[in-house]
Amino acid sequence: MKPVLDLFLTFAKIGLFTFGGGYAMISLIENSCVEKKQWITHDEMMNVTVIAESTPGPIAINCATFVGYKQKGFIGAVAATVGMVLPSFCIIFLISMFLDNFLEIAWIAHAFMGIRISVGILILDAAIRMIRKMQKKPIPLTIMICAFAGMLAVDIFALRVSSITFMLIAAVISLALFPIRGNTGKAGPAK
Repeated sequence: MKPVLDLFLTFAKIGLFTFGGGYAMISLIENSCVEKKQWITHDEMMNVTVIAESTPGPIAINCATFVGYKQKGFIGAVAATVGMVLPSFCIIFLISMFLDNFLEIAWIAHAFMGIRISVGILILDAAIRMIRKMQKKPIPLTIMICAFAGMLAVDIFALRVSSITFMLIAAVISLALFPIRGNTGKAGPAK
C-alpha cells in the first residue's frame, strides 16, 4: 500500500504546485519519476510524452496514468491520476465557491503575470531536456529542425495549422524512411 500512496503523493505534489498545464508539468514529472524515484527511464519518459501528446486527454494526466500503471498496475494508475487531478480540482472548486471575480483582484492578477513567465520557463526546460536526450542521428535531427521551423512559421505568420499536423507529417516521413534505413530499432520480436 505504501508504493501506491507514494504514487498518489508524488503526483499530488506535482498537481498542487504546477501552473500552466501539462507542458509545464513535464519537467517536474521527469524530475520526480526519472531522476529522484527512478520509476521510469529517460527513454520511457520521452516515449510517454509523445504518446501522451498523441492520445486524448491532458498530457500530464496521461503521463501520470502511465507511470502509475507501470509501477502498480491498475491501482497505481488510479492513484497517480487522482493525485494529479485532485489538487487542481479542489483549488478551482474553492475559488469558484468563494471568489466571483478572482482574477479582478489586483494582487492575484499581478501574481498570475509572474506565474505566466515561470510557466514558459518550465516548458522551455522540458523542451531542452528532451532535445538533449534525443538521438543525435541525422533523420531525427532533421525532422526536429523542420518541425521547429514549421511551428515558428505558423506562429510568425499566424497560420491555422495544428501541431498534430506536424506530428503526423513527422510520423509519415519516419515510416517512409524506415524501410530505406533498415530496422535498427531496439525492439525485440513481437510476442
